[in-house]
Amino acid sequence: MKKLKFLSIILTTVFTVSIFTGCGSKNNSKSNEPITLNIIDVSGSMQLVGDSIDQFKAANPDLISDIKITKATSLEVPSLLKAQILSENVQTGLVFTGIDGMSTCIKKDVIENIMPQYSSSFPDLENNYTAGAKATYNLVKGYGITYVYSPSGPLFTYNPDTVKNVPKSSSDLVEFAKANPGKFTYARPANSGPGRTFLLGLPYILGDKNPKDPKTWDKTWAYLKELDQYIDYYPGKTGPTFSELNLGKRWIVSSQLGWDINQRITGGIPQNYQGFMLDNTTLVADAQYMAMPKGLNDRQKEVVLKLMEWLMTPKMQAKTYDSGYFYPGPSVKDVPLDAAPKESQDKIKPAIRQSYDDAIKSLPTTTQLDTDTFMEALNMWDQLFGAKVKR
Repeated sequence: MKKLKFLSIILTTVFTVSIFTGCGSKNNSKSNEPITLNIIDVSGSMQLVGDSIDQFKAANPDLISDIKITKATSLEVPSLLKAQILSENVQTGLVFTGIDGMSTCIKKDVIENIMPQYSSSFPDLENNYTAGAKATYNLVKGYGITYVYSPSGPLFTYNPDTVKNVPKSSSDLVEFAKANPGKFTYARPANSGPGRTFLLGLPYILGDKNPKDPKTWDKTWAYLKELDQYIDYYPGKTGPTFSELNLGKRWIVSSQLGWDINQRITGGIPQNYQGFMLDNTTLVADAQYMAMPKGLNDRQKEVVLKLMEWLMTPKMQAKTYDSGYFYPGPSVKDVPLDAAPKESQDKIKPAIRQSYDDAIKSLPTTTQLDTDTFMEALNMWDQLFGAKVKR
């Protein structure tokens, strides 16, 4: 039985490697031929950078012949990369991910420590970051480059036709949930930016002893257990929460600046739906990172680093306003909305709420947890509430 299990593991690894290596063909590290660039997208980043990457390919036919995108979860990426590294034939050149994917990849030792080794590709990087983006960059200790940034939330999106008394405090939100069972929910934090921001923002709102240590969150865990009495289930991802809000099954859902704005732009929710924040909110910033797998040959590294440098230029950064998906988006200084493509401006300006920009300017902002305590917080939530997740 043990032999069969061992054989199964080997076959699975070989199969995984073959998918990403084109049946084992090896790259020549000394070749100057254009490469096929394989990208893993964990965080929906292609919405923000897909067009910029296509422009880079068009401007550099000597560097990239083709681009292939693979979507994966933060938990899947380390295994995919490890299989390629063990085969000594790494085909994935670039990973776009949030702090969740960064945490798992750093822990499994499958990505390069980019800075300071490759600092020549990112001149004056830290000085060019906005203050918030630099804080998120510091969080991953050089293993990733923050390329988009959002103060994020926690924010709550609601239907003003059904919610007449908008909650102002954390106790108000519990009273709403108690009076309207099943009308408020949030998605599983491990798979949802809004769910995660809600979880990480509560210790500040409630005044827990150490918001950076989930083991000290006595008030937060007690609060979530109280809310749990009035929540029928937790959607496994963010998308279903907004679908249910749109259909009237929910009246309030946990949200983020980007999700709230983008859903209004794309028609996921009606234009008249609104957002609110609770008293004592500290904005928990969200970021997406570029990471480079270990084991790339010199040619792959050359191409990937040039692409990453391209994506950090102000012109490409301005494109990350996109359709408000990660509002505001740019991680570098002096890239206002007016610098974005007109199409983005025309979409975002009617969808944004002045109160959101006011909150960005006036409220304190903090980072998410560091890579170790981040996973600890998610695991603690899963242990307490994971049985009610609807996958």
